[in-house]
Amino acid sequence: MTKAIISLFTMLTTGTLSAQERIIKLFPEGVPGEDSVYVEIADKTGNKVANETVTRITNVGEPSITIYEAPEELASGSAIIVCPGGGYNILAYDLEGDEVCLWLNELGITAILLKYRVPRRPDKDKHEAPLQDLQRAISVVRANAANLNIDPRRIGVMGFSAGAHLCAMASNSFNNRTYPANDAMDRFSCRPNFCLLVYPAYLSGDTAFQLAPELQVSERTPPTLIIQAEDDKAHINSSLFYYYALKEAGVRAWMHLYSKGGHGYGLRDTGSVVNSWPDRAEDWFREIGLIDSN
Repeated sequence: MTKAIISLFTMLTTGTLSAQERIIKLFPEGVPGEDSVYVEIADKTGNKVANETVTRITNVGEPSITIYEAPEELASGSAIIVCPGGGYNILAYDLEGDEVCLWLNELGITAILLKYRVPRRPDKDKHEAPLQDLQRAISVVRANAANLNIDPRRIGVMGFSAGAHLCAMASNSFNNRTYPANDAMDRFSCRPNFCLLVYPAYLSGDTAFQLAPELQVSERTPPTLIIQAEDDKAHINSSLFYYYALKEAGVRAWMHLYSKGGHGYGLRDTGSVVNSWPDRAEDWFREIGLIDSN
């Protein structure tokens, strides 16, 4: 049994820590490809969303997951790894992370908040290091499914903006683990069982009417729900292209398209109809069997 499994198992069985304190380092023996030291920064002075500040985290050099275990009386046995957005330069850590995890807990879903490496690493694709972190997170969660009281066949990913692009990458790159196997947990599949993309970014290529070349959609791409507003001008087409690619590959796909809403609203009330998207997501969770249909 590895140190990471022992640490995770101890925290989950002692019951002495709050959800926000159940933090697991993904690469305790060393982060792949990192040769620089990053001093993490959290900033709450940026733009507000729905009149509330947004905590922006950057300089992440030690990727981790935080476990938000569903209340025992509500637990469905499903789990979702949540990936905040931020252009692969920062993480909107409360708006698209902590607040989302607490909402999922209310539905009986165990949430796992991923703190992946940002900002973009020099001379590497924008998603290279974050994809390593997400693949590792999926395998670690699946390896510890029994300890977490979840079904290893019901582990999905959910992302916002750049975090949604990251989830799409994980949904299509699971046959190629992007870092050298670290320990026994990496023997567990890094394929998500389902995928929820909220105002995704970067899904289209430089040429019109095509996907980004790194997204190789196939019939094994997991069932996917896309949430998108039409006036999110920089990203509307890429969501449509991705939906079309899923359809053509025979993947179960859903898309809720709103006329207004913009980008970067998270779960907060910005006064737009798009703020009803969590209700549509809850319907989807029921349809695919993640939570009770009653």
